[in-house]
Amino acid sequence: MKKKLLAANFFEGATELFDEDDFVWQAIPKLADFIKSKSQKKVSIGKGTIIHPSAEIIGPAIIGKNCTLGPHAYLRENCLIGDNVHIGHSVEIKNSIIMDGTAVAHLNYIGDSIVGKNVNISGGAMLANLRLDRRPVSIKMGSRKIETGLEKFGAIVGDDSFIGVNAVLNPGTILGKRAKVYPLVSVRGVYGDDSTIKISK
Repeated sequence: MKKKLLAANFFEGATELFDEDDFVWQAIPKLADFIKSKSQKKVSIGKGTIIHPSAEIIGPAIIGKNCTLGPHAYLRENCLIGDNVHIGHSVEIKNSIIMDGTAVAHLNYIGDSIVGKNVNISGGAMLANLRLDRRPVSIKMGSRKIETGLEKFGAIVGDDSFIGVNAVLNPGTILGKRAKVYPLVSVRGVYGDDSTIKISK
């Protein structure tokens, strides 16, 4: 079962942040140290990236090449943003990885999550990272439950996935590559490659 939840199954060319034998979400607590090891700057911005004057970046953060940060975009601590990423109006991202070519449309929240390459996160969609009871987040995989030990953990979204308007990925949601989530759907649990999620679960 563990092999199904390794980074290589969700992301092509996964970065050195991921250890071969770790569950994919175990990269999230390492993100702060990883960013600091790669850049001595509080905020590192790649060539060709355009940042709207009203956007705010708290840092530490690394933002790749040819990205756009729209009006009132808000990058909090520990954001690792790949190349050619679009972050739209009033998007808030915290302690997360957004890989190359992904678009986060507008009015989104992404917390303590890893989003793969060429993903579309439509307007209003949320990757929630905190349970209502504030207990550590667990992963529900069939009849089994895996304890992450993380109080805050949002979602894993595989490459080439599409998240519909105003969908919610609840804490501990894991989506394989090319997953599709319909608008207004509330999602929890683990879904494989090419999954289509039309109803709330």
